[in-house]
Parts: sequence; structure tokens; C-alpha cells
Amino acid sequence: MSTARAVQQGADASPHVFELFVSKGFCGFELAAVTHVLRSANALMTRELFGWRYVSTEPGLVSGKDGMLVRAEPAIPDHGFGDAMIVIGGKAQAEKWMPRMRAMQRRNLPVVLLSDAATAYIREAKSPPGKLTTHWRDVFTLQETGYFPNLTSRFAERSDGIVTAAGSSATAELVIGLIAPWMTSTQVAELGNQLLLHTIRKANAEQPKDIADNAGLFDARVTEAIRLMENSIAEPMSMAELTDQAGLSTRHLERVFRKVFNDTPAKFYKRLRARKARAMIEETLMPMVEIAVATGFGSSDTLARAVREEYGVTPSKMRARRKINLLGQPDL
Repeated sequence: MSTARAVQQGADASPHVFELFVSKGFCGFELAAVTHVLRSANALMTRELFGWRYVSTEPGLVSGKDGMLVRAEPAIPDHGFGDAMIVIGGKAQAEKWMPRMRAMQRRNLPVVLLSDAATAYIREAKSPPGKLTTHWRDVFTLQETGYFPNLTSRFAERSDGIVTAAGSSATAELVIGLIAPWMTSTQVAELGNQLLLHTIRKANAEQPKDIADNAGLFDARVTEAIRLMENSIAEPMSMAELTDQAGLSTRHLERVFRKVFNDTPAKFYKRLRARKARAMIEETLMPMVEIAVATGFGSSDTLARAVREEYGVTPSKMRARRKINLLGQPDL
């Protein structure tokens, strides 16, 4: 269907209704991004072209992890579907929304899974068909803990009526992509301008996932040095190798890093590896020695010292604390 025809049909039709599925502990930032884009689009179009309602298996007031409250309607099995469903990330327990997702699939109604919801789907469905993605943080964890050959680090992937997406700060761009068929190109561009989006990326764009991807914050020399560090976490480079590949002298690299980060390149490099190790400790059940090897520390003792220096807690206590969080108890 052409854009012009879709827009004309949209003008004559009732609002396109999005179900926003929430569970206790949902991500308020993602929910606000979805509704803000839809509300802004309606204001731009000067009519209620897009509607939304909150649904949940826990109807009534549902609280998000950041204190947001919404009043959700009951998600009744096989009844009252919207035109599409967006499952908000946060504590997105798959067993609560997956039955409704399957029912919508059978009716050829699209479902969008944001961040943690996408991660839960990938884990629960084992090897779902087609390309899949989620927030880059979880892409890294999934790749380390299982075999997911169809996993990518793009902003969104669509397969069999299910859209898996990074969510988080990319949510607004995703929603614009969802509603774009009912708007002209000029209206889409104007919506992006009103939302102060520098650019509207396509779903197949790669997620920025490392410090070096924020090139605008640093000069080219620092960016290249950081990229080399991030690409060699498992097999750390010596400072001589790093400076040689970055095209800088050791003295110059030291001076630049002290100016930008108030740290030496070697200490900065170690902190990057400790950060990766923390993600693997908290998000996986990999043995500590395997995490040590994967982050270039070589042994569990060296890993423990680095983590303790950076975070003030041992890897074993870090993992134990995370397990308590997974059980829904307060942080230690």
C-alpha cells in the first residue's frame, strides 16, 4: 500500500489502538516514550489517529520500577485485542504476556517486545525462527551463555509477526517506525523534529554498545584507542601494541587519557574489563574462571582482585546479591 493511500485511509478510519502490556516493575521510561510519541503524532495530525490502552494480567493500579503508576485493564485471554501490542520492558515475565502474544500471532496482529521482554522471549522460546534482537547489554549476555545463531545487535528485528527491539532510549524511534505507514514522509520528519531526535534510524541500524561509539564526546585519537581496548577485552593488548595501532606515542596517549578521563590508559583498560566481568557475573551462571578468561584476567584470583578494587565487593558476593534481586527481594 502506498504511503499516500495509507494516510488517506487513516484519515477515514477509527484510531489505531496499541495495547501497552505492563507488569509490576515495568520500565516507566519506555512506557512514557511510547505514549509521548503517539500523543505527539496525534497533535501533529490534529486528530486522534492513534490510541492506546494499558493491559495486564494484574489489572488495576500497576507500579513501575521507577515509581510510575498506571491503571491497567485486564488482559482477557482471546478477547478484546488491539491493533498491535507493545510489551514494555522491566520485569517482563514471559509467562504473563506470552499467551496473549501467541493469540495475537494467530490473528496476524503485530506484537512488539521491548528490551527485557525481548530477552525473556529469546530465552523462553529457545530458538525462535528468524532474526532476533534485544538491548545490547543482554545481547552480550545471551551470546556468552547460549547458542543463539539468529541474534543480532540491531535496533529491531521482525520475524513471524513478532518484533524484538532494543527498547530503552531507542523506543521513540521504534514507535515512529511503527506509525510511519499512516503518515507522509514530511509528517514523519516533522514528528522527529518535534521530539528533538537528531535522526530517525532504520530498524536494521546497529545499536551503539560501547564507550567508543559515543565518538562525539572524544577526539578521534581517544575514540580509536578506546575502540581497540573494547575489541580486545578477552586478549588485552600491551600499551606498546595499543599505541602502535592507534598511531600515538605512549607519552601522548598518557597525556590525552589523563586530560579526558583523569586516568592512565592502563587503568582505564582494566576498568573496562572489570565492567564486562560484572555484567557476566550478575547476568550469567558462568564459572568465575571462565569469566576471568573471557575478560582477560586469566585466573579467578586476578578477576576477584580487579572486581573488588573497582566495585568494593567480591565476585561471589556480587553474584549472590544479584540472585537475591532475581527472587524479588530488596538489594543488600
